[in-house]
Amino acid sequence: MGLAAVLWAATIAAALSQPRPAFHGTLDQHPVIDYRGGVLNDAVTVARRDIEAGKTTLAFDGPQGFLQSLLAVLDVPVESQVLVFSKTGIQLAFTSPETPRALYFNDRVIVGYIPGAPVIEMASHDPRQGIVFQTLVQSAAGPNQFARPDRCLGCHLSANSMEVPGILVRSIFTAPDGRSMPALGSFLVDHRSPLEQRWGGWYVTGTHGAVRHMGNAMITDAMNPERAIGDSTLNRSTLSDRVDRSGYLRNSSDITALMVFDHQGHAMNLLTRLGWEARVAAAEGRLDFSSGELGALAREVADYLALTGEVVLTAPVKGTSGFAEAFAAAGRRDRKGRSLRDLDLQTRLFKYRCSYMIYSPAFDALPPEAKSAVLARMREVITDPATVEILDDTKASWRH
Repeated sequence: MGLAAVLWAATIAAALSQPRPAFHGTLDQHPVIDYRGGVLNDAVTVARRDIEAGKTTLAFDGPQGFLQSLLAVLDVPVESQVLVFSKTGIQLAFTSPETPRALYFNDRVIVGYIPGAPVIEMASHDPRQGIVFQTLVQSAAGPNQFARPDRCLGCHLSANSMEVPGILVRSIFTAPDGRSMPALGSFLVDHRSPLEQRWGGWYVTGTHGAVRHMGNAMITDAMNPERAIGDSTLNRSTLSDRVDRSGYLRNSSDITALMVFDHQGHAMNLLTRLGWEARVAAAEGRLDFSSGELGALAREVADYLALTGEVVLTAPVKGTSGFAEAFAAAGRRDRKGRSLRDLDLQTRLFKYRCSYMIYSPAFDALPPEAKSAVLARMREVITDPATVEILDDTKASWRH
């Protein structure tokens, strides 16, 4: 069986095994959700309020416009840059292999930028409302113009995002002009995904030994897509022959950043779905985590945060942008100097057996019953003594 057939079969199997039923509520009609009308406290909205109140300013500077200033305001590291060359997103007409969409992220917000595109895109994780999508007009003339476009939900609200406004991390075969080729198959990606299934339609820089992935590959022969993957697409240290460096903040699409991004996207969606389900269930008088769908969802969240099923690396991974160091430096540390953001990169991504997303505002904002159910399950499955010690020192609610 050829690679395309294998990937297509795996895609169908994954689609048929989606564990989450449709969300019980609606975006706007249920008062405990009210996605479009509810109060927001995500990072972009908070920064936007400060900008509009004159407490913070954005500078339009150089070919990237507001990008560098916006990243600084949102505390998003430039080392996190990853590049998507498939024609996806609301500004797909501006995206191509020559002008890929750059994504920059921290654990609360993702910023999307394309050279020459009219807006910067932002997706930020509100503690209650899930991912909130906003844009900023790239123009030096006039005041900063923010908007909250509904059209983002066309892709980011579906079974692929667990039926809540969420992050969509997809790997898909892509033609040389950036067009996606869905007939050849695609993957939803998280930390459990084999590297062989990842990063179709994305650029990848960094080393990973003999492991193959779909990054950097552009399909010219739809009957034999595996031929696009080879020495020219694997273990790349630079993209200078494909992308004009002057349009971007870095000449990289760091493999380590991509792996962290893969993990984080699904974690965000899980936390949003659990928060929504728990609040609706409480309002309807059926909040019970001892069994049923709510119990299963709490276990799913706990197991994912405990890094259950994290893919085993068969060769060391090393990025090219300094992302690993910047990511680790932002971690909370225990009395022995250890952090959940410490990376292994030899046989797995994370050194310790719990996701740093346990510190996220969305986790802390879970209804108490939901948080208790998740933590109880995590205490069952996390047995690594070092991880337990880190949590004891850095997460006050861990034992409660």
